[in-house]
Amino acid sequence: MLPPALAQTVARYRASHGDLVRQFATFVGVGLAAAAAHFSTLAVLVEMDALGPVLASAVGFVAGGTVSYVLNRRFTFEATRSHAGAVPRFIAVAGVAFGLNEALMWLFVHEVGLFYLLAQFLTTGITMMWTFTGYRAWAFAHRAGAHG
Repeated sequence: MLPPALAQTVARYRASHGDLVRQFATFVGVGLAAAAAHFSTLAVLVEMDALGPVLASAVGFVAGGTVSYVLNRRFTFEATRSHAGAVPRFIAVAGVAFGLNEALMWLFVHEVGLFYLLAQFLTTGITMMWTFTGYRAWAFAHRAGAHG
């Protein structure tokens, strides 16, 4: 049982930020599914000696990005923007994240010397903050005049 003052603070926070917290929690859940697609693609390509870690991460990023678009559009942001309007915006935000992903993977793997899966884990955490903000504020933002 929380002390009454803390319980009141928590209740006020939920009342004022509950939608954002729910949305971010859903984004993290979707992100786990997208990361599973990304990491599994990355690992298979590296372990089969098909590609190096940086290029394999790029391919995995596209696989994870596809999962991310479908699930975030439907569940996280409940987008009212049409696919024709949302896809180019999603690609723009994801494109910046892609560049960030590749730069960080190169840095962590080749300059710092981290194991590629640890490097990808760190990179994913960093890019997650960018993509949540970009998707929420722009790519999946409700269209003006949309209902719902």
